[in-house]
Amino acid sequence: MSKIFSKISFVLMIFLIIISFVAGYRSGENVEEKTVLNNIPEGIDFSIVNDVWDQLEEKYLGQLDHKQMVYGAAKGIAESLGDPYTVFYDPQESQVFQESISGAFEGLGMEVGVRDKVLTIIAPIKGSPAQSAGLLSGDKIIKIGDEFTSDMTIDEAVSKMRGKKDTKVVLTIFRDGWKDAKEFEIARAVINIPSVDIAMLDKNIAHLTIYQFNDNLTLQFINAANEIVNHEAKKIILDLRNNPGGLLDKAQEVAGWFLDKGALVLIEEYSDGLQKEYKAKGNSYFKDYPIIILVNRGTASGAEILAASLKENNTKVQLIGEKTFGKGLVQEALELEGNSFLKVTTAKWLTPNGNEINKIGITPDIEIQMPEDATSSDPQLDKAIELIKTY
Repeated sequence: MSKIFSKISFVLMIFLIIISFVAGYRSGENVEEKTVLNNIPEGIDFSIVNDVWDQLEEKYLGQLDHKQMVYGAAKGIAESLGDPYTVFYDPQESQVFQESISGAFEGLGMEVGVRDKVLTIIAPIKGSPAQSAGLLSGDKIIKIGDEFTSDMTIDEAVSKMRGKKDTKVVLTIFRDGWKDAKEFEIARAVINIPSVDIAMLDKNIAHLTIYQFNDNLTLQFINAANEIVNHEAKKIILDLRNNPGGLLDKAQEVAGWFLDKGALVLIEEYSDGLQKEYKAKGNSYFKDYPIIILVNRGTASGAEILAASLKENNTKVQLIGEKTFGKGLVQEALELEGNSFLKVTTAKWLTPNGNEINKIGITPDIEIQMPEDATSSDPQLDKAIELIKTY
C-alpha cells in the first residue's frame, strides 16, 4: 500500500466509521455498541474527508473498488499506531488467522514477531518446513521473495509466507554471528500444529512438552496427564521451548493443573493503570510434583506467563535454558461487519509478582545455550534431568 493511498484510506475510513457502529466480543464477554465519534478529540476537522471522497469519485483514473478502499482504510488506521500486534483483518485474512489458531493451515510453519523493529522468527513449529530448513528462533527475516520485510506488517509477511502446499518461497535470513544474510528456499506444506507431547525419561520422570496454546490443547493435555498418572511418574520436566503462546485461557487452564486453586496466574494492566487478575481454576493435580521448566528465546507470550506463574508461586520451580522472547501484550479480537475483525492491543501482561515481560523476557535460573548444530544432543534437557533427580 503506498503512502498516498494510506493517507486517503485513513481519512476515508474515519468518514465511514462516523456513520457506522462497531460491535465486538472477547472470550464470552459482551462489548456494548458505541459510536467511535464519541471518542474523537475536539478540534479535528473532517471536512477534508468529503473532499477526498468527492475528488476520487470525480477524477480517479480507473474503476474504484469501494469495498477494498474501506478495507485498505481500516488497515491504514491500524498501521498508523506503529504497533505490530494491532491489525485489521479483511474477511480473507480473517479466515487465515482463524485457521492458524485452530491447529492446521498451509505454509512454512513458524510464529513470527517484531524484535527491535525487525521481523523475527519467534519459533518454528515442530516438524514444519521452517524447522526442517534449519530456521531458528531469533532469525531475522530480511526479505520474502524480492520484497524487504521492513515495509510489511507482521500479518502482511505471514500472508506472503502462507500458500498452497508444495509451492516454494525464498526467505532471506540473517542470524546473529553471521557476516552476511543467507537465502533459504522452502516448500510450503500442510501444517498440523501439535499441542502436547509426552515421554517418560525414567520410571518416575515425565518430559511434558507444550508446543502451543491452541484450541486442541485441552483434550491433548488431559490425555498426557493421564499418561503421567498411569506411568506413576512423580516428577515433571515441563518443556516450553519454542512455544510462541496462543490463547490466554488455555495457558491459564494449564496453570490450574500445577497451582493451588485461586493462585494468581497473571495480571493485566491497562493504559489507565487499572488491573485485572487471572487466577488458577484447575484441579491442582500436579501442584506437589517437583517441576523443572525448559525455556528458550522461542518461548513467548502465554508460554512466558505460564513459566513465570509457576516459578513465582513455587520457589522450588527452576527455569533452565535461554532468556525468553519477551512478548507481554494483550490483544482483543473485535468482530466487525462482513466477517472482518480487528485485533487490537489493549493491555500488557505482568507476572504474579508484578514484573513486566514485554521486550524484557524472563531470564532462567540456569542459562544454557543450545549449540546451533545440535542434532542428537540436548544439553538443556540433560541439565534438567540431572537436576530433577536430586529432588
